[in-house]
Amino acid sequence: MLQLQQQMSLAKSVRHRCNEWIFHDIPSDITIDVAGVTFSLHKFPLVSRSGRIRRLVAEHRDSDISKVELLNLPGGAESFELAAKFCYGINFEITPGNVAQLCCVSDYLEMTEEFSKDNLSSRAEEYLESVVSKNLEMCVEVLQQYENLLPLANDVRAVSRCIDAIASKACSEQIASSFSRLEYSSSGRLHMSKQAVKSDSDWWIEDISVLRVDLYERVITAMKCRGVRPESIAASLMNYAQRELTKKSTLWNPSGQTKVDIISGSNGQEKLVVDTIVSLLPVEKSVVPISFLFGLLRSAVTLDCSVAFQLDLERRIGSQLDIATLDDLLIPSFKNSADTLFDVDTVHRILVNFSQQDDSQDDMEDASVFDSDSPCSPSQCSLFKVSKLVDNYLAEIAPDANLNLSKFMLISDSLPSHARTIHDGLYRAIDIYLKAHQGLSDLDKKKLCKLIDFQKLSQEAGAHAAQNERLPLQCMVQVLYFEQLRLRTALSNSCDDEDYKPSHQSWRISSGAFSAAMSPRDNYASLRRENRELKLELARLRMRLNDLEKEHVCMRRDMQKSSSHKLVSSFSRKFSKMNFFGHSSSRGSSSPSKHSQRTDSKVIQRTCTSAE
Repeated sequence: MLQLQQQMSLAKSVRHRCNEWIFHDIPSDITIDVAGVTFSLHKFPLVSRSGRIRRLVAEHRDSDISKVELLNLPGGAESFELAAKFCYGINFEITPGNVAQLCCVSDYLEMTEEFSKDNLSSRAEEYLESVVSKNLEMCVEVLQQYENLLPLANDVRAVSRCIDAIASKACSEQIASSFSRLEYSSSGRLHMSKQAVKSDSDWWIEDISVLRVDLYERVITAMKCRGVRPESIAASLMNYAQRELTKKSTLWNPSGQTKVDIISGSNGQEKLVVDTIVSLLPVEKSVVPISFLFGLLRSAVTLDCSVAFQLDLERRIGSQLDIATLDDLLIPSFKNSADTLFDVDTVHRILVNFSQQDDSQDDMEDASVFDSDSPCSPSQCSLFKVSKLVDNYLAEIAPDANLNLSKFMLISDSLPSHARTIHDGLYRAIDIYLKAHQGLSDLDKKKLCKLIDFQKLSQEAGAHAAQNERLPLQCMVQVLYFEQLRLRTALSNSCDDEDYKPSHQSWRISSGAFSAAMSPRDNYASLRRENRELKLELARLRMRLNDLEKEHVCMRRDMQKSSSHKLVSSFSRKFSKMNFFGHSSSRGSSSPSKHSQRTDSKVIQRTCTSAE
């Protein structure tokens, strides 16, 4: 009903305007019907300019045709009114607002130079060439006019001409901006100034963001072919996505709302925008910020976009996962209410992509990574960052009651064994999972705890694990054994003057599994870190020995002053309490004996003598 009223209003206004310029002293001999709007006109002015109307009249010459219906004319009655004015010689101004209509209607009516000199088609193209193509804003305005004419005007060359003009203008602005940033260095060489963080040549980004997605895609594709910088392309895509996708905040930054908000509205249009932007992303690594990629991935998962585009986003994210944050990885799951709170499967695929690209980079790197001044190689640095990120992610999803053990273990075991230099974060995540899932069987608990290398726990984490009743008994025994072994090797290193061999044995005992699991090119850096940690531990032990020595001197002085047997007995008991092991190291007995106390006293006296 509303559409019918608008059509009637348009027809009335067109007839009123036509009465102002059509001469009435000669009766009309042809009626043109355009989308329900009729024009009472004369054949001669029309056939002298329009090849299409001339052909229609010629085909029906015998029947003396008086009415012609023009179907699917781009722009409708308004466009034909402009063409009819031109045929009657009525002057009007060609502007960026109507040149698109003139190009389309002249192409439809075949108003070319073949039928009349300086016809409408050539006049419109001349305006495009001399005026519109020199100004990017005008080109964008013309393309916006074409949005209402497509797909009827899809074959018109003016659309491609405007797109090429925009791409050419952006490319030339970029080149001019690059030349303006050139400056001479102190040595007389030209180099690019780094002061301009955001290029002034990217002013076109806001202008083209108003285009419809299909025309925007064609513009960006033309810019890529012209050689526009990938950084500028990425900035434009981000701006366009921000403009089109933030209209519904649940799509761009999901906040746990219901799925009803996502399905309602222009779901198909937003899906098309996401697919288009993903297909236009630059191939260069690290050009597109990872937060933007995660935002696109959230939208793609929510809108159920093409699987190929989702996999492409996951591959791009995996290539720079070391700069991601925990909030990036927390992708809500929208499958069904019985599923996990977060999309664990997507995160697992991202981690697989990261591990695969890390392995390929390892094969390509040469021996220059073995730099003695570098604490770790670039690959090991990224692995260490991602391992911390994964441990934090596991701790975040562990309380989820719907998270089954297989998925949790899949994420935990998705990185190489040498990625974690310390297992404190993994132990914390597993402890949270055990606390939230108390119904696990003993077999499942043992299977889960096998992921932890208890030799890689810090002193604080080891002390907590030794008293953690949620862990299987076998794991608690392992923790106690490794802590005892670490203390013994550290003490033996501090008591021996020959540092090289014992320190090497200590490193092998405390982190032998770590060394074997790590890639060979990272062993040297890990050995240096281990040595630094041992040196700090030895320094603390020497300080404790110095304190013991001072106390020993004071006691000897007290003994010389007093020959009381009670004082001697007290001295012996006090000195035995200072035993570092607390128990004898003999395997046959679990309780201290007089012989072990005498042995420990001799060890401490020998240690004090070497310290002096």
